[in-house]
Amino acid sequence: MTTSEAPRLAKSLGTEHDRPASLDNPRSPRKPKGGNFEKNAWLFMRFSGLALIVLTIGHMFIMLAWDDGVHRIDASFVAKRWDSPFWQIWDLSMLWLAQLHGGNGVRTVIADYTRKDSTRFWLNVLLALSMILVLVLGTYALLTFQTDSV
Repeated sequence: MTTSEAPRLAKSLGTEHDRPASLDNPRSPRKPKGGNFEKNAWLFMRFSGLALIVLTIGHMFIMLAWDDGVHRIDASFVAKRWDSPFWQIWDLSMLWLAQLHGGNGVRTVIADYTRKDSTRFWLNVLLALSMILVLVLGTYALLTFQTDSV
Protein backbone atom coordinates (compact mmCIF):
# COMPACT_ATOMS: atom_id res chain seq x y z
CA MET A 1 0.00 0.00 0.00
CA THR A 2 1.34 3.41 -0.92
CA THR A 3 0.89 6.60 0.99
CA SER A 4 -1.58 7.87 -1.59
CA GLU A 5 -3.84 4.84 -0.98
CA ALA A 6 -3.91 5.21 2.82
CA PRO A 7 -6.43 8.08 3.06
CA ARG A 8 -8.79 6.34 0.61
CA LEU A 9 -8.60 3.08 2.55
CA ALA A 10 -9.20 4.86 5.87
CA LYS A 11 -12.17 6.69 4.38
CA SER A 12 -13.71 3.48 3.05
CA LEU A 13 -13.28 1.69 6.40
CA GLY A 14 -14.43 4.62 8.48
CA THR A 15 -14.18 4.99 12.20
CA GLU A 16 -16.69 5.14 14.98
CA HIS A 17 -16.67 8.93 14.78
CA ASP A 18 -17.37 8.95 11.03
CA ARG A 19 -20.68 7.13 11.29
CA PRO A 20 -23.88 9.12 11.63
CA ALA A 21 -25.01 9.50 15.23
CA SER A 22 -28.48 8.18 14.38
CA LEU A 23 -27.04 4.68 13.82
CA ASP A 24 -25.50 4.41 17.29
CA ASN A 25 -27.42 6.76 19.48
CA PRO A 26 -30.51 8.86 18.91
CA ARG A 27 -28.74 11.80 20.60
CA SER A 28 -26.19 13.77 18.66
CA PRO A 29 -22.60 13.34 19.93
CA ARG A 30 -22.20 17.12 19.86
CA LYS A 31 -24.93 17.69 22.44
CA PRO A 32 -23.77 16.70 25.91
CA LYS A 33 -26.21 14.96 28.19
CA GLY A 34 -26.42 17.94 30.56
CA GLY A 35 -27.33 20.39 27.80
CA ASN A 36 -25.43 23.60 27.24
CA PHE A 37 -25.06 24.65 30.88
CA GLU A 38 -21.26 24.67 30.91
CA LYS A 39 -21.10 26.58 27.63
CA ASN A 40 -23.59 29.14 28.93
CA ALA A 41 -21.71 29.41 32.23
CA TRP A 42 -18.49 30.00 30.29
CA LEU A 43 -20.14 32.71 28.17
CA PHE A 44 -21.68 34.28 31.28
CA MET A 45 -18.24 34.56 32.87
CA ARG A 46 -16.91 36.47 29.86
CA PHE A 47 -19.84 38.87 29.48
CA SER A 48 -20.36 39.45 33.20
CA GLY A 49 -16.64 40.11 33.56
CA LEU A 50 -16.81 42.83 30.90
CA ALA A 51 -19.89 44.36 32.50
CA LEU A 52 -18.27 44.25 35.94
CA ILE A 53 -15.21 46.09 34.64
CA VAL A 54 -17.42 48.95 33.43
CA LEU A 55 -19.58 48.97 36.57
CA THR A 56 -16.71 48.83 39.07
CA ILE A 57 -14.46 51.35 37.33
CA GLY A 58 -17.44 53.71 37.10
CA HIS A 59 -18.27 53.09 40.76
CA MET A 60 -14.69 53.67 41.90
CA PHE A 61 -14.32 56.83 39.81
CA ILE A 62 -17.55 58.33 41.16
CA MET A 63 -16.86 57.36 44.77
CA LEU A 64 -13.13 58.05 44.95
CA ALA A 65 -12.26 60.70 42.38
CA TRP A 66 -15.36 62.84 41.88
CA ASP A 67 -15.79 66.01 43.99
CA ASP A 68 -14.23 65.44 47.42
CA GLY A 69 -13.75 61.72 46.98
CA VAL A 70 -14.17 59.52 50.04
CA HIS A 71 -14.52 62.50 52.36
CA ARG A 72 -18.09 63.13 51.20
CA ILE A 73 -19.31 59.56 51.67
CA ASP A 74 -21.60 59.10 54.65
CA ALA A 75 -25.11 57.75 55.26
CA SER A 76 -26.80 60.85 53.82
CA PHE A 77 -24.71 60.59 50.64
CA VAL A 78 -25.75 56.93 50.26
CA ALA A 79 -29.38 57.85 50.97
CA LYS A 80 -29.36 60.54 48.27
CA ARG A 81 -27.63 58.20 45.86
CA TRP A 82 -30.09 55.35 46.40
CA ASP A 83 -33.08 57.66 45.99
CA SER A 84 -32.32 57.55 42.27
CA PRO A 85 -33.53 54.44 40.40
CA PHE A 86 -30.47 54.76 38.13
CA TRP A 87 -28.05 54.25 41.02
CA GLN A 88 -30.18 51.51 42.53
CA ILE A 89 -30.06 49.60 39.25
CA TRP A 90 -26.31 50.33 38.91
CA ASP A 91 -25.52 49.01 42.39
CA LEU A 92 -27.93 46.07 42.13
CA SER A 93 -26.36 45.08 38.82
CA MET A 94 -22.93 45.26 40.40
CA LEU A 95 -24.06 43.17 43.39
CA TRP A 96 -25.82 40.48 41.35
CA LEU A 97 -23.18 40.20 38.63
CA ALA A 98 -20.31 40.09 41.11
CA GLN A 99 -22.03 37.46 43.24
CA LEU A 100 -23.03 35.24 40.30
CA HIS A 101 -19.67 35.69 38.56
CA GLY A 102 -17.74 34.81 41.71
CA GLY A 103 -20.06 31.94 42.58
CA ASN A 104 -19.68 30.46 39.11
CA GLY A 105 -15.91 30.66 39.46
CA VAL A 106 -15.98 28.92 42.84
CA ARG A 107 -18.33 26.28 41.41
CA THR A 108 -15.74 25.57 38.72
CA VAL A 109 -12.96 25.31 41.31
CA ILE A 110 -15.10 22.91 43.37
CA ALA A 111 -15.73 20.78 40.28
CA ASP A 112 -12.02 20.73 39.41
CA TYR A 113 -10.60 19.91 42.83
CA THR A 114 -13.08 17.67 44.64
CA ARG A 115 -12.66 13.95 44.26
CA LYS A 116 -15.74 12.59 45.96
CA ASP A 117 -19.21 13.26 44.62
CA SER A 118 -20.62 13.73 48.11
CA THR A 119 -17.99 16.38 48.94
CA ARG A 120 -18.70 18.16 45.66
CA PHE A 121 -22.44 18.09 46.39
CA TRP A 122 -22.15 19.56 49.90
CA LEU A 123 -19.66 22.23 48.86
CA ASN A 124 -22.02 23.28 46.06
CA VAL A 125 -24.93 23.36 48.53
CA LEU A 126 -22.92 25.60 50.89
CA LEU A 127 -21.93 27.81 47.97
CA ALA A 128 -25.53 28.15 46.77
CA LEU A 129 -26.79 28.95 50.28
CA SER A 130 -24.11 31.59 50.83
CA MET A 131 -24.80 33.15 47.44
CA ILE A 132 -28.54 33.30 48.12
CA LEU A 133 -27.94 34.82 51.56
CA VAL A 134 -25.67 37.57 50.21
CA LEU A 135 -27.99 38.35 47.28
CA VAL A 136 -31.11 38.51 49.44
CA LEU A 137 -29.53 40.61 52.19
CA GLY A 138 -27.75 42.94 49.76
CA THR A 139 -30.85 43.46 47.65
CA TYR A 140 -32.97 44.02 50.76
CA ALA A 141 -30.51 46.59 52.15
CA LEU A 142 -30.31 48.45 48.87
CA LEU A 143 -34.03 48.57 48.14
CA THR A 144 -35.25 49.32 51.66
CA PHE A 145 -32.62 51.88 52.72
CA GLN A 146 -34.55 54.57 54.60
CA THR A 147 -33.57 58.10 53.70
CA ASP A 148 -35.64 59.72 56.46
CA SER A 149 -33.67 58.06 59.27
CA VAL A 150 -30.44 59.73 58.16
